[in-house]
Amino acid sequence: MTPILFCALSLAGGVGASCRFVIDGVVKDHVVTRFPGSAGRLPWATFLINASGSLLMGLLTGFVSTGILAPEWQQLAGVGFLGGYTTFSTASVETVDLLRHGRKMAGLVYAAGTLSVTVLAAAVGLWAGSAAV
Repeated sequence: MTPILFCALSLAGGVGASCRFVIDGVVKDHVVTRFPGSAGRLPWATFLINASGSLLMGLLTGFVSTGILAPEWQQLAGVGFLGGYTTFSTASVETVDLLRHGRKMAGLVYAAGTLSVTVLAAAVGLWAGSAAV
């Protein structure tokens, strides 16, 4: 890895993490404002971030695999930006937190829903990116 690629990946990861921070705040504020009392029910912000990141990663992979984008974009946008943007560890901690607080059904639904939706979103993105030729 060249020093320039390392700096570019670090910058892209920082931008991705910053986008995640902003979207997390906006979603949480929107849920509290529009649906009082529902903010703590499920971690919707993390769910939305991981689903959209999976869709974008699938799309990016499709574009790279068909030659629409150069392979370097997979590293910069995929590993860098989307690596900083998505957050599997937060989804895991939020699932455990739901279970720990006696919300077993919510925890199981959140875990299964996150896994199902993110894999489906990645598949749709890959299909769309591959079909774009």
